[in-house]
Amino acid sequence: MTKKTIHPIFDGHNDILLKLLEEYADNPVQSFFEPHEGQHIDLQSAQKGGFVGGLFAMFIPPEDGKSFRKTPSQEFARDYTMNMITLLRDIAAASDGQVEICRSVQDIRNAVENGKMAPVLHIEGAEAILPDLSNLEAFYAEGLRSIGPVWSRSNAFAHGVPFKFPASPDTGPGLTNDGIELIKACNQMGIAIDLSHMNEKGFWDVARHSDKPLIASHSNVHALCQTTRNLTDDQLKSVKDSNGIVGLNFAVGFLRKDGRQDQNVPLSTCIEHVNYMVDMMGIDHVGLGSDYDGAPPPFEIDTTAKLPALTSALAEAGYDDEAITKICFENWMRALNDTWGE
Repeated sequence: MTKKTIHPIFDGHNDILLKLLEEYADNPVQSFFEPHEGQHIDLQSAQKGGFVGGLFAMFIPPEDGKSFRKTPSQEFARDYTMNMITLLRDIAAASDGQVEICRSVQDIRNAVENGKMAPVLHIEGAEAILPDLSNLEAFYAEGLRSIGPVWSRSNAFAHGVPFKFPASPDTGPGLTNDGIELIKACNQMGIAIDLSHMNEKGFWDVARHSDKPLIASHSNVHALCQTTRNLTDDQLKSVKDSNGIVGLNFAVGFLRKDGRQDQNVPLSTCIEHVNYMVDMMGIDHVGLGSDYDGAPPPFEIDTTAKLPALTSALAEAGYDDEAITKICFENWMRALNDTWGE
């Protein structure tokens, strides 16, 4: 049997921090270092599969413990976000030098070259940010380098796209006035803006007000899977025109033509989305954005240890080593460098 090549993979989106706090509250730090049933990311599996880092999301769960659709209060979101920042710091401190929180592309490259995992702090849904942005610099100082202004619920900055299938992503109003100011502030500070939970009007609002590459960290192709969470052809073209990137989302509900939450999805379905994005945008604008530990992936890649199966599928589909390296790592480095600066 041919040994699978291990390609370093920088991932556009995962939810491991929330999973550790929610499911392993007694010992969330130690739970990151060894495999657990149903957990997609742990250090051992990541090292085995070539997962070298990514944007580690800080998503705020329901304040009432029930309704994901209800927007949490700013105070609750702020405190929960700080808990996740502290958790990642504690993981790094306990890792014996194997995990290093990164704030720049050079940090990421240095960490990877030295065999370390390179997580970057990302806020998914900006409820922790005050509408007047008075605490944004404080979060930047903590290491925040990427923000999704909204998750799939409305907040002070935007109206998130609801989860619907089949449906268009054109579901309502886009950015608020505070949201426009958030985009401008992030551009000035060098914080990436993630469009993946934006509805279509919000997407175009960001495109109009941002002078940085458009980034959809974990989204797929609407023409192949007609969920509101996927991108239309016009959106994909706009990402290309901005020199941006789209990260392939492994969530089966955003891959399957029928939109079902069935993990029996062949890797050829992932390749179909990659092929479409490459045809539409070119090889330089496609990355990976797994949504690990936030959504169910195909069984064949349901842990980071299995990621070589995906890169092998890309190779079998005709992508050469240079193209796979771009999809797995270099395209993210270019998009983030263009956003953050040197």
